[in-house]
Amino acid sequence: MMKKISHIGIAVQNLDENVHLYRDVLGMEFLGTEEVEEQKVKVAMFRIGEARIELLEPTADDSPIAKFLASRGQGMHHICYEVDDVDDSLQQVADSGVRLIDRESRRGAGNSKVGFLHPKSTGGVLVELNSHE
Repeated sequence: MMKKISHIGIAVQNLDENVHLYRDVLGMEFLGTEEVEEQKVKVAMFRIGEARIELLEPTADDSPIAKFLASRGQGMHHICYEVDDVDDSLQQVADSGVRLIDRESRRGAGNSKVGFLHPKSTGGVLVELNSHE
């Protein structure tokens, strides 16, 4: 089911400060920024090998990233695995007893389809599945 690691999501308070760190200090290839209104988040993407680093800044106080930052502070938010079909993969893991956050895919950054697995079923790690269809 899993094809590869797509990206690692990192929650940040200030996107601009962290873009400087990842692009200018760490030397990662900057792919650009995008606002995902549905998720209430602004995203900056960097390529490292075949995977990406995704910095996430909330655009509203009620966004999931704002809530994460308020309770846990800046840091790793999720790991994302690329799959062929998010909806099929969500159904497969649900049939295996894994608790889901999303029963159906939704739109993510880069016009991808995404779905999240609940960290209580994945060893405390928020897992995202995505596909580019």
